[in-house]
Amino acid sequence: MPIKNRVAVFIDGSNLYHKLKDLQVSNTINFDYIGLCNKLVRDRKIISCRYYVGAIRAKEGDDKGQNLRANQLRLFNKLITQGFAIKKGNFLFNGGGFHEKGVDVKLAVDLLVGAYDNIWDTAIVISSDSDLNPAIKKVKHLGKNVEYIGFSYNPCYSL
Repeated sequence: MPIKNRVAVFIDGSNLYHKLKDLQVSNTINFDYIGLCNKLVRDRKIISCRYYVGAIRAKEGDDKGQNLRANQLRLFNKLITQGFAIKKGNFLFNGGGFHEKGVDVKLAVDLLVGAYDNIWDTAIVISSDSDLNPAIKKVKHLGKNVEYIGFSYNPCYSL
């Protein structure tokens, strides 16, 4: 049986952003995202790298929001030049703060589609979100490998 080495990398952008800040990475826009993927993939073949995040929307006259949006667009451009697919969710105001919506669902759906369509053999999931548990369990049931990279500040022990 041939060695299965096609790898897809799925990055929960918000989780990784908070970990980079925790590590005191001062400029997350210039972080070497593709270098991280290459390090994790090692000698296997990268089929795709995907970055999931809530898209920042800013109202006219909201200087802070406009600055955050501009920085996010700079990040997106950098990721795209490195070959990443950007998967955007939304931010909704709820309970006194903004919360991402739709990001985990997009990531879970892409995991399942990739497994069912036999696009990759191994998924590397960089996240700390337990909402991905059902999708990951199904992907494993389909005979695919999943490597989970979580973060100590917010670990998901169920993954």
